Amino acid sequence: MHARLDRPGLLFAAIGLAGLALPLVQFKPNRIVLGEGMTLAAALPLGMPLALLLAAVLVAGCWRSSAAWRLIGAVGALVGLVLALGGSAGHLTPPDNTLARVSPSTGFWLTGLAFALMLADAIGRMRPSLPVRWLLLAVAVGLVAVVLASGILDGVSVMREYAARRDIFLREARAHLFLAFGSLGLALLVGLPLGVALHQARRLRGPVLSVLNILQTIPSLALFGIMIPIFGWIAANVPGAAQAGVAGIGVFPALVALFLYSLLPVVSNTLTGLTGVNPATREAATGLGLTSTQVLTWVLVPLALPVLLAAVRIVLVQNIGLAVIAGLIGGGGFGTFVFQGLNQTAMDLVLLGALPTIALALVAGIALDLLVEATSRRPKGT
Repeated sequence: MHARLDRPGLLFAAIGLAGLALPLVQFKPNRIVLGEGMTLAAALPLGMPLALLLAAVLVAGCWRSSAAWRLIGAVGALVGLVLALGGSAGHLTPPDNTLARVSPSTGFWLTGLAFALMLADAIGRMRPSLPVRWLLLAVAVGLVAVVLASGILDGVSVMREYAARRDIFLREARAHLFLAFGSLGLALLVGLPLGVALHQARRLRGPVLSVLNILQTIPSLALFGIMIPIFGWIAANVPGAAQAGVAGIGVFPALVALFLYSLLPVVSNTLTGLTGVNPATREAATGLGLTSTQVLTWVLVPLALPVLLAAVRIVLVQNIGLAVIAGLIGGGGFGTFVFQGLNQTAMDLVLLGALPTIALALVAGIALDLLVEATSRRPKGT
């Protein structure tokens, strides 16, 4: 029996069983007070059978079994856990009570983590092809969208906060995406030519990369703070700057700060990708009569594309997270909810900003990882 035990499965079971023993939800008379924790067995009429079923899935995962069965069990358990959360909210909230809140508690997050790890482990063991992994990502995103659209979770506290702020949420979501993708676009616009220039002019590599490294080491909160007096002074003293959108607070300083953070990964990866091309390949291209520009655009850049996409992944995931801090300086984005929630001691409002940020970062990171792998593959015989 010991030979069949699965060590990762034991870890997942330990995390999940601990989560099942802890409160699944917290029932709060209003959105600010801490409230009372309730386990799955106490939160639902059929909570005990469901808890036993989830525990059985965790225990079954302690033994080596088919990865497909692990995948099915993990997906089913995650769906059941989400349904339990939505059902608990509907069961515990008194009718016509607009103040009471049912929030996910420690047990929900721990149990969900255990099954998410089991799911990732099962996918890793199955070694699916690249198209299948794209399909799995699309199915996961679609399943989340279906759950949110179905109204199953409408009674959960974070969804009630969303319902009360739907228009504001959509506006801040657009602002967050603009900050993340806008700063990425600016970094590519400046960083790619700068990386190519450093590839051609080796003497400049040390000084330029040193400056970019210094910018990268400045704490994010400090860099956002530095932008306020600098651009505030420019807006007040440079004619036309304020009319052009320059300001000490708002979107402009947040966008500039994220752009500065993005430069080092783009420039360094561009330089690494170009210098990593086999010298024999360049010589062959030159021997065919290609000019330097043609060698760069037709040979070097395509071969360096996986490294360049890796830089895009680093920057995008980084900026999706850092854009939260823009909420401190009036830049908008999901950070607006995070800091409002912290100021009001309303954790549901914090989750309204934190959860979509995490989801965006995860989807962007996985999608770009798959894209990097797709471009890294070479046809057989080349």
